Amino acid sequence: MKKKLVTSALPYANGALHLGHLAGAYLPADIYVRYLRGRGRDVVWVCGSDEHGAAITIRAKKEGISPRDIIDKYHELNKGTFEKFGISFDYYHRTSEKLHHETAQEFFTKLYEQGDQFEEQTSKQYYDAEFNQFLADRYIKGTCPDCNYTEAYGDQCESCGNTRSPEELINPVSTLSGNKPELKETTHWFFKLDKHQEWLKQWVELGMLDGKKHHSPRTWKNHVTGQCMSWLNDELLPRAITRDLDWGIPVPLEGAEGKVLYVWFDAPIGYISATKQWALDNGKNWEDYWKGDDTELVHFIGKDNIVFHCIIFPAMLKAYGDYALPVNVPANQFLNFEGDKFSKSRGWGIEQHEYLEEFADFPNKEDALRYALTRNMPENKDADFKWDEFVEFHDKELVGNLGNYINRVLVLTHKYFEGKVPASDTNLSEKYAEVLELTNALAADIESFNFKQAASRLMEISSWGNTYLQDVSPWKIYKAEPDSPLIAECMYISLQVVTLLSALTEPFIPFTSKKIRRLLNLSELQNGDLDTILSDLTAGKALIASEHAVAQPELLFAQINDRKDDSRKLIIERQKAKLAALLALKAEEEAAKHDPVKPEITFDDFTKLDIRTGKIIAAEPIKKADKLLKLTVDLGFERRTIVSGIALQFKPEDVIGQEVSVLVNLAPRKMRGVVSEGMILMGEDKKGNLAFVGAPEGFGNGFGVK
Repeated sequence: MKKKLVTSALPYANGALHLGHLAGAYLPADIYVRYLRGRGRDVVWVCGSDEHGAAITIRAKKEGISPRDIIDKYHELNKGTFEKFGISFDYYHRTSEKLHHETAQEFFTKLYEQGDQFEEQTSKQYYDAEFNQFLADRYIKGTCPDCNYTEAYGDQCESCGNTRSPEELINPVSTLSGNKPELKETTHWFFKLDKHQEWLKQWVELGMLDGKKHHSPRTWKNHVTGQCMSWLNDELLPRAITRDLDWGIPVPLEGAEGKVLYVWFDAPIGYISATKQWALDNGKNWEDYWKGDDTELVHFIGKDNIVFHCIIFPAMLKAYGDYALPVNVPANQFLNFEGDKFSKSRGWGIEQHEYLEEFADFPNKEDALRYALTRNMPENKDADFKWDEFVEFHDKELVGNLGNYINRVLVLTHKYFEGKVPASDTNLSEKYAEVLELTNALAADIESFNFKQAASRLMEISSWGNTYLQDVSPWKIYKAEPDSPLIAECMYISLQVVTLLSALTEPFIPFTSKKIRRLLNLSELQNGDLDTILSDLTAGKALIASEHAVAQPELLFAQINDRKDDSRKLIIERQKAKLAALLALKAEEEAAKHDPVKPEITFDDFTKLDIRTGKIIAAEPIKKADKLLKLTVDLGFERRTIVSGIALQFKPEDVIGQEVSVLVNLAPRKMRGVVSEGMILMGEDKKGNLAFVGAPEGFGNGFGVK
């Protein structure tokens, strides 16, 4: 059996993590790794804080503190939050550690010494003299040359969506100081990604590596291979791997003072340094998990990191030599929150540590969230977290299905057999048949990264137990025949299924699994125990022995929509009220952007206006009138001359052919010697920008606007 090395994207130590992060790269990996451990596989799961980069430097300068202050705060916060949610990394490292610096520098040096992996490029980049720093593209704003949007970033305009370079912006300014940046010459090293294009394409598209089958591309998610091929079918270009910064890993070359390794280059190497530290602490050889044919590498990430983990990092590993490449990168899509993207600046969403604080009095809050996120995991498309769905998953599935079943079984065991597993000579293989089929399907789902479906199958097994218990109804048999062997058989089978569930729940809801094991008076699960249980299930053997005493029943979960106790419901209602307040504030802010509504009119007042569709067929300026254009408008039934005050924003040649709406029964008015026979309708924003209001092209002229 091959070793498994599992990684999760290193979270950036510049802020707290929200629920979307948990659902994206950490919870799915935890389910997968817990399952592998249960099956007795040799698996190591590493992660850690990504602690370099311009964003941390810039934030530190703005706040007047050191980068170390920032990374220490958020490393501890995120690491502690992961632990509270049961995210069971084997090692959680830091890229600021000495071992990581040494590993990343050695990696760079090995590639540099090959002589054909890097190239030097000298160019001019924007520089903020006040902050003494070269500016990343996102830290430059200006006016978009395509749409005149004044808040366009140096890499993309968020108004028209066009990508660009910072030098194309009109009137660029630094977002740090607000000053106009200067262009300053600098030299950097670039990784020749284009050198690796052909083998990368074979590897992603066909699963072939050096002429041998490496992995099955059919097992990769469509959006992963799709995004990769969109890059690989185009021309790959050399990519900068150094930056001008004073915070990061120094470039280990003479003449490279003031330059550090670009964060995208050093961060994935963090997987290697984390494995090294784990190996040092546990007396292992880290190379056993990174090199050779006896290991398999799997990256858990969000879709925004696909290119880094499927193209750039694999190219780095292969260029270095000897390293294993990932056999799968099961990237999740994005989780939204109540119909919108998570946004810290707008307060939209909830961060992981905030959930733990605000749900402090909510029983089994960690597993309640883990389960809801798993059942709504964005595996193949974006998903949306909703509090109402959280309640439904909790009350219907965790309480009404799983919790109800286990509680009923334990209650009846105490009622009929003094809390001991009864003896029965029933044929377990025959009774296990359907449960075994569901269990095998659940295992296959986990191994193929279908965690959402696997969680659903877990509930199907619990549902099977509920249905079986209800069909036999031992309480009815007891009334007529207290000593009937059917009662013992029913409770014996039911306790076997509860024991199975105590193990199958562990990857998904580990805190609940421990509680079920305690209620069964069984020891906590160890590595390999799930494999033993599944082997016994397949062989038709008992999973819990006759005469074994179980504990008194306790509720695993407390219902949210409880008529007698509304404390849990109030917690949810507070969350929903917080969002409602944010929506109301947003509505007020939007309303403030627009002019107030004019005094009320009647329908009869409106019908007096005769508004028609038309098209501008000629336009010319009016002498000594900078604001006015003389327009000829085709109304279908006639042509009219209209004087319009739009000359400051529109040139005559640009408006010809423009579809418009015209108020045609406005009394004629003479302006600058020209009689205007109507009015063009325009939209106007707060900044005074104008936009034509017209019918779609081809609609026709002269038709009424009603």
